[in-house]
Amino acid sequence: MWNLLKYTLSGIAGGTLVLLFLWVFDTNDINKKSEKSDYTQLVGNPYDAAISSDMNFVESARNSTGSVVHIYAEESEEQLRKRRERSRRNDPFFDIFGFDSFFGGNFYMPKNGTGSGVIYSSDGLIITNNHVVGFADKITVTDHEGNKYQAKKIGVDESTDLAVIKIIGNKKFRPIMIGNSDKVEVGEWVLAVGNPFGYLTSTVTAGIVSAKGRNLDISYEQKTIQDFIQTDAAINPGNSGGALVNLNGELIGINTAIATPTGVFAGYSFAIPSNIVRKVVRDIIEVGGNIERTNLGVGGYDITTDLIEEFELKLNSPLGFYIDEVQPQSAAQLGGLLPGDVIISINDDPVRNYDDIEKYMKFFKVGDKISLKVNRNGKIVQLPLMLKKRT
Repeated sequence: MWNLLKYTLSGIAGGTLVLLFLWVFDTNDINKKSEKSDYTQLVGNPYDAAISSDMNFVESARNSTGSVVHIYAEESEEQLRKRRERSRRNDPFFDIFGFDSFFGGNFYMPKNGTGSGVIYSSDGLIITNNHVVGFADKITVTDHEGNKYQAKKIGVDESTDLAVIKIIGNKKFRPIMIGNSDKVEVGEWVLAVGNPFGYLTSTVTAGIVSAKGRNLDISYEQKTIQDFIQTDAAINPGNSGGALVNLNGELIGINTAIATPTGVFAGYSFAIPSNIVRKVVRDIIEVGGNIERTNLGVGGYDITTDLIEEFELKLNSPLGFYIDEVQPQSAAQLGGLLPGDVIISINDDPVRNYDDIEKYMKFFKVGDKISLKVNRNGKIVQLPLMLKKRT
């Protein structure tokens, strides 16, 4: 009897140990499965996001490449002759030194160059840079499928380095969607679409927005170009005039310049924001030719705390532009601005410094009427002005 009881107890104890072992093993296995599941979720989400981003790149490229063209611009012999005549009139020593003879007759050869452009309308209007086509009177456009067309120049705006050309003929084209550059954020993914080096059609590169509102302190024909979108998307010679687009394929800028010691991409590229592009293009189309930009005709200082104390200005904040000089016969003088006035807004847009004035002037042309608000010895005065040609 005792032996039977002993064997029975031993069996129960052994079974209990086996069950305990199986429970522990099963629990560890469940934990491992749970850990594996958590790990898969942790790793899986970024992977899914990467796929989603890739899909967005594909969609963006698909929406934009068909609206970007290659441009070959050249100067005809007739255009060359006119340029030589202008040089002769502007340079009294042109004939005396005989540059043509000294350089074997090649000192003034016809100019030519390549760039990119963005289709703006279905009837063949194209946006590009002024430095791509400004000199030319013979323009050839090649679309992303390799078809070639002749184009004519509609007009340019030297101050923003923008130009509009139009394909000759009645064929319909796919215009690009234009986005709102004011909504672009630093760190946002963007694509640069263009034709670098003149033979790589519909090339797409990716990067992020590195900065906004960049003033490079460079100029085109002595007119400062400002307010760029900076990106690290690769842009090379031939990309000028091409598209900077967001992940929806919407145009947010026209690629214009690169910062480089070598002449090719070195990490920093710059585009003219689409909101400036839209306004300038409309002005060019409306005028039907080249745009004449304007300035106020004032000189002075940005408002600072020290300036307020020095001139005993009655201002509530150190913002605005203090007028020290008004140019004779300028829009400022004819509109009633006086030395000592502090410009605080233009068309209700705040003026914090002179850069703001320059930026707003990019949106106006000769003949436009604007409203200035100034602080005159502590009193707010509203002045209407009609803008004149730059002096």
